[in-house]
Amino acid sequence: MREIDKILIDKLRTFSTCELCDGLGIYSENAVMDYDIKPMVTTKKIVGPAFTIKVPFGEGSLVADAIEQVKEGEVLVIAGNGNLKSSYWGDHRGICAKMQKAEGVVIDGAFRDIDDCKEVGFPVYAKGVIPKTAGKTGAGELQVSVSCGGIVVNPGDIVVGDRNGVIVIPIEKVEDAILKAQAKITAQQNTIRIMEQTNKVITKIKVF
Repeated sequence: MREIDKILIDKLRTFSTCELCDGLGIYSENAVMDYDIKPMVTTKKIVGPAFTIKVPFGEGSLVADAIEQVKEGEVLVIAGNGNLKSSYWGDHRGICAKMQKAEGVVIDGAFRDIDDCKEVGFPVYAKGVIPKTAGKTGAGELQVSVSCGGIVVNPGDIVVGDRNGVIVIPIEKVEDAILKAQAKITAQQNTIRIMEQTNKVITKIKVF
């Protein structure tokens, strides 16, 4: 990861996905994944560049290749076509991805081995859990533009996930989103200060 990217990643960690959506403004319509992709293993926030995985419905062996190639800090994004009939991820893949120092995995579909995955502690964001594994034909593509959770994700786009859901920000929009998110937070804090000061004045008047 380039140093400048790391600085942005560290800054993004200080904002919730809600705050970043506010910063994105109208573009947030193109940035938010389906509501049912949520943290299933740990509630740890994930922030990092997308490593995209495009697989046919119900085929998942290419995910193993992606884990071998993923770089430290990247988020594996599995475009699984919303498949909830078989799983793209399990505890073994969680162990391997953790050893590669990946940031987390986002799955437009299901995973399995939930108890063992929780013991591993690698963040899994997905739509559901099912015991059946996906096919093993090896079909699919890595590091291409994908449709995941209802939005387009390109390799290197910044993925941010927390308990509110998952958003994806093109790298060229990150700095502007941060600035606008911080501006709104500052404005809200100023409003609270003004209200607190006003309430103090009213309280003093009532006392006298």
